[in-house]
Amino acid sequence: MKKYIVLVILFVFPLVVYLFFASGVNHFAKLPVLTQEVQEIGQYSDIQFKDRITILGFFGNNLQDKKALALNLNQKIYKRFYQFEDFQFLIALPEGTEEEALALKAELEGTTGTDMSRWKVVFLNPEQLNTIFSSLYLPLDLDQNLSSPYVFIIDREGNLRGRDDDDFVGYDARSVADINNNMVDDVKVILAEYRLALKKYNQNRKP
Repeated sequence: MKKYIVLVILFVFPLVVYLFFASGVNHFAKLPVLTQEVQEIGQYSDIQFKDRITILGFFGNNLQDKKALALNLNQKIYKRFYQFEDFQFLIALPEGTEEEALALKAELEGTTGTDMSRWKVVFLNPEQLNTIFSSLYLPLDLDQNLSSPYVFIIDREGNLRGRDDDDFVGYDARSVADINNNMVDDVKVILAEYRLALKKYNQNRKP
């Protein structure tokens, strides 16, 4: 009897554990859609969400206060992923911050030595900024400076993607741990999702 128990422990139990974790991987293969069809920013600018994987941020009027957030995002997210096709950073700013935005982007490029060509900036009026932010349908508001410390992942179909935890409201750019752990992992997931979809599409096209 003991012999059979040992055999079960050595062979059957590891198989059960493997199948459990394998099913978990399949379950979390895609990053959940939290909001469908976020307001298309292309209605107000030459840059759009459609056909792009977008990291969206709202830095507000006082960009001096957002240098640490911008550097954190640049180092942990942008620098790691900007070479992927169709990936873009998009910072929505109030009109009138054009000079500050250019200076901040130049400073980031000089500090990190990173190609900033996919770090995009759009300048909108307050109504347009609030319209886009409200269309995320999260329990958040822009502050009095039209800014938020949270950044968001918008997929190629214009949907908000993220974690389906009850307390998830975006990725807190003030938190190195949140960006370096949660957001890095989630960007990897969505990029892998689109690579897999493209691979399947190419395979189906083969004669």
